[in-house]
Amino acid sequence: MNALGRLLAQRIRAAGPLTIADFMTEALLHPRLGYYATRDPLGARGDFITAPEISQIFGELIGIWCADVWDKMGRPPRVVLAELGPGRGTLMADALRAAQRAPDFRRALELHLVEASPVLRAAQSAALADARPVWHDSVATLPDGPLILIANEFLDALPIRQLWRGERAWHERLVGLDSAGEALAFVVDGAPSAAAALLPPRLRDAAPGSLCEIRPAALSLAATLGARLRQQGGIALFIDYGYCPSACGDTLQALSRHRHHAVLEEPGKADLTAHVDFAAFAEAARGAGARAWGPVAQGGFLVALGLAARAGALVASAAPEQIAAIESGCRRLIDPAEMGTLFKALALTHPDLPAPAGIAEEYAP
Repeated sequence: MNALGRLLAQRIRAAGPLTIADFMTEALLHPRLGYYATRDPLGARGDFITAPEISQIFGELIGIWCADVWDKMGRPPRVVLAELGPGRGTLMADALRAAQRAPDFRRALELHLVEASPVLRAAQSAALADARPVWHDSVATLPDGPLILIANEFLDALPIRQLWRGERAWHERLVGLDSAGEALAFVVDGAPSAAAALLPPRLRDAAPGSLCEIRPAALSLAATLGARLRQQGGIALFIDYGYCPSACGDTLQALSRHRHHAVLEEPGKADLTAHVDFAAFAEAARGAGARAWGPVAQGGFLVALGLAARAGALVASAAPEQIAAIESGCRRLIDPAEMGTLFKALALTHPDLPAPAGIAEEYAP
């Protein structure tokens, strides 16, 4: 058992099993031993790779999308452009470069980044120095005003809780210790769980033996953004992997060096994620007064924004060895066998805004 595992085991012996949400929070964000506190997880030498690192086209299309949204918002003279979990700053750097085609939008934006990792903040500072970003620990401190918010692969890392359906009630799956008291292990709380109230209505009568996931932090974020968008105007775009409609299933996973890793083994060493319930997220935002659009498959979204035309322009001026990389990157982003279908785009807007580019259909329960 590693150092963080020993700390968690001591906590469990003293106070009882942890929720999976508490375990994820410690494993990812412990100030000394947590995953994001100690490393840059991205790229070939890291543990996973995200769309902006695969192709510059991803961020460029998002930048043009933001300028178009700003125009549909009535071209406010000042707009808060925010990104949640900006990674190395690659997406935003590409987006801002593309946004130079819309100089009025570029002058209006103020860049704000919500980032917990000190390692990644340093990378963002280097990539985005010319944009003079302001960093935040949460969306709660973003300045008031019209908002354009981007979040790519942010929701999947927010902590989840898991509920198991017994014969008569839902019980929470927790992280405790094995029978020898030496290793972390999953256990089930014998008492019915009050957290079952957070289950989507369609799942509450699931069959005994079902395992369902809830993400309270995501529901809270959706409600916060929904209220803000209704009151102050703007839009929030979330791109992530997940499902719609709501469904039961165990999607919690750990990744280390691009390979699956045992979830409870060596906490802090591997990234922890779970698939996003887009329906639950959309419903929470709608309940707070926002309008929800999508979700649509990432592949269709990027194609609608002009991926083929942008790829063609890059290929026209590329060296032969670069052409293969451009084409393979685009294929990975849109191919249903790669990221094209599992990854989805969902937008939240002020109720009066029209459909955003690439997401024509309003969310329907």
